Amino acid sequence: MASMIFSECSTARLLPLRCHRSCPALSFSRRVSLPLTSSRLFLPSLTFQPRASSTSVSATMATESSAKVIDGKAVAKQIREEIGVEIARMKEAIGIVPGLAVILVGDRKDSATYVRNKKKACDAVGINSFEVHLPEDTTEQEVLNSISRFNEDPSVHGILVQLPLPSHMNEEKILNAVGIEKDVDGFHPLNIGRLAMRGREPLFVPCTPKGCIELLRRYGIQIKGKKAVVIGRSNIVGMPAALLLQREDATVTIVHSRTNNPEDIIKEADIIISAVGQANMVRGSWIKPGAAIIDVGINPVEDPASPRGYRLVGDVCYDEVVKVASAVTPVPGGVGPMTIAMLLSNTLSSAKRMHNFN
Repeated sequence: MASMIFSECSTARLLPLRCHRSCPALSFSRRVSLPLTSSRLFLPSLTFQPRASSTSVSATMATESSAKVIDGKAVAKQIREEIGVEIARMKEAIGIVPGLAVILVGDRKDSATYVRNKKKACDAVGINSFEVHLPEDTTEQEVLNSISRFNEDPSVHGILVQLPLPSHMNEEKILNAVGIEKDVDGFHPLNIGRLAMRGREPLFVPCTPKGCIELLRRYGIQIKGKKAVVIGRSNIVGMPAALLLQREDATVTIVHSRTNNPEDIIKEADIIISAVGQANMVRGSWIKPGAAIIDVGINPVEDPASPRGYRLVGDVCYDEVVKVASAVTPVPGGVGPMTIAMLLSNTLSSAKRMHNFN
């Protein structure tokens, strides 16, 4: 059985980059870093083993009109404008401005870039930003002390610990130290637990899955009663995305690295959210005509024609899928911009809740 890592959709080669976050529930043959601009999303690369097939996109697919492009940049811009209006209203009414604190450990250039982008996004909508930058060799206790100070600071409504952390630190212990009422990333076990339970509401929903659902809503794509497939089961995207779809009354299936014949399951879906970090894995022949596709994957592949020497592609073979789906997110410019927009939204919601402002 052939591994569907790369095929005729692209002749580019996946760049071997360092993985910043791993998921123990997944089994994979290699790791790749998948940075979303201004986000914390890092997904492991999976290797599915579907049945070998020489079937190409059918002539029927080729005659279909192109799918509607779900423009994440435009939606994120609209959301940021809405957030800015609400922040101005809150400031005028009760004199409170939301605050977001970021803790950065070490001197990784990519992490520093993400923090800088978050600060710019906060400034643009009127959120106060706070930053603690600690050296690489700082102790775990110093990081915990910074979190504790922000937990107790009434001017801070959201706290982020920029990942990855140095190897000598216990990531789980540090993330769990963030107060649940300021966990704007939505990663605290109590928030995830509430998300999983009927009749309970999490204080925050993880930013990237929340952005996926928001894109579907804003493009008028019905979720209720539809068959949905989530590809990938990470704690960051796949699992919470499945829970969110279930809350919207979809019938949800999760496809992962141990799923037999994943293409057969995916082909039945009305809605597909792919978050595995495997370039061009999902083919046009796997897609049900008229399905809506949210592509979370961001994969760097070699491209000599690009000034950077590489380009970014998603998990979905866009050139094939666009001929058969009804709607699809591009990469880049789809889910990526939504992640930071949802972070700002969660910070605003936190400030409103703490100050009983509606």
